[in-house]
Amino acid sequence: MIGLVAFLSACAADQTGSVLTPATIRVPEQAPKTTGRVRIGDDADHSKLVASFGGEYRAPAAHKLLTEVTERLVRASERPDEAYAVTLLDSPVVNAFALPSGRLYVTRGLLALATDTSEVAAVLAHEIAHVTLRHATARSEMALRSQLVSRVVADVLNDPVTGAQLENQSKFTLARFSREQEFEADTSGVRVLAQAGYDPFGASRFLEALNRTMALKTGNGNAAEPDMLATHPATTERIALVTRAARRIGAPGLGVDERARYLAAIDGLAYGDNPGDGMVRGRRFLHPGLRIAFEVPDAFAIENTRNAVLGTTPEGSRRLLFDQVEASADRGLEEVLRATWNDAIDSTSVENRIIGGHPTVTALSKGKDWTFRLAAIRVGETTYRMIMAAKGATDPDPAFRRWVESLRPIEPEEAASLKPAHLRILTAAPGDTVESFARRMVAPDRATDRFLVLNGLERGASVKPGQSYKLIVE
Repeated sequence: MIGLVAFLSACAADQTGSVLTPATIRVPEQAPKTTGRVRIGDDADHSKLVASFGGEYRAPAAHKLLTEVTERLVRASERPDEAYAVTLLDSPVVNAFALPSGRLYVTRGLLALATDTSEVAAVLAHEIAHVTLRHATARSEMALRSQLVSRVVADVLNDPVTGAQLENQSKFTLARFSREQEFEADTSGVRVLAQAGYDPFGASRFLEALNRTMALKTGNGNAAEPDMLATHPATTERIALVTRAARRIGAPGLGVDERARYLAAIDGLAYGDNPGDGMVRGRRFLHPGLRIAFEVPDAFAIENTRNAVLGTTPEGSRRLLFDQVEASADRGLEEVLRATWNDAIDSTSVENRIIGGHPTVTALSKGKDWTFRLAAIRVGETTYRMIMAAKGATDPDPAFRRWVESLRPIEPEEAASLKPAHLRILTAAPGDTVESFARRMVAPDRATDRFLVLNGLERGASVKPGQSYKLIVE
């Protein structure tokens, strides 16, 4: 169920609340596998973890680079005899993590954000440091055991009930390390990064890029799905720490320059949502698999997470949520609303309507600090919820009705025409500018800002002829 606190938390990225099965989860038919010798005996939890992040992403060149970088870092670490295996995850979320067993995980979203090998090496060095410093072991084993799958399910799939059930079954840990351990891993990671021959300032560059891309999501830096910001200390503190650590080693520009090699390895990498999970195009959300689409009102920025489509205005005073409800076709829509909403519903506000040929029930719910408009709408045999919240006593009904009425089916031809976005590496020619590159981008919004962040450029920067840059294209 989702109530007042849960909905606000979900929209604000606390990731607690709804336990409904989302429409956007895909579980691979076959459990993905990693390569390399690792010290883990049960691949079942590994498979569940990988499936929770969309499965394994097949990109041979990128995976080869990750493996080579890892081996180089391990040789420079305090435990060069340790063995690791890297799995590339099919998720647009920017994240990376390690298990005590030596399994390392990196999302394609992280690869898309990084601009050179040193930045990715910095992330891997940080995660390897957690393993070599035995951080998971240093904490209470009794408290840490059996949390891997439960935390992934609870945080990533936003399903705390299932997560609690799985907690007693899982044998391994995805540790949320303490603040001190994160800082220790940062410092150790920078040292190993330099010892392996990479630019130690790659850590601060990547954290800066992470801060900027998170801010692009909503305009206020709030992430709508768990990422590296959700499980680490404040990024500004980490940037200051790793910058000081790098300065003790030397000046910026140390280490190998593998930008060109890195960009070549990620050329063609999928970017953003997988069409099979639904995709955002500006203010529109389209789901080819479910054959539905809708458009959110002006000023809303939306993001497709694995549990729901979430939206917010820049100042955060209005929010919305769209998700799928598991409900039999013979169950009344008003009953569905009441069963999936913990707060009081104004009985006088309940309306039975037909919108776009689909049975719909709408209602009003007022909380202490927020006013909610709710809808349950049945399309074929599937039931969806659409929820809009406005801070204070303001009724969001006009914008809410426009949003609900925009829900429509997608024709097979349109569904077939939707193509996934991917990265394309282009070399700047004389006359090319940041703006001309940005105009060629397929971006949900703020194409110029996204081009700058993707390529590690500051505002006012110019592109250099002969140098390669990342663009988002279809």
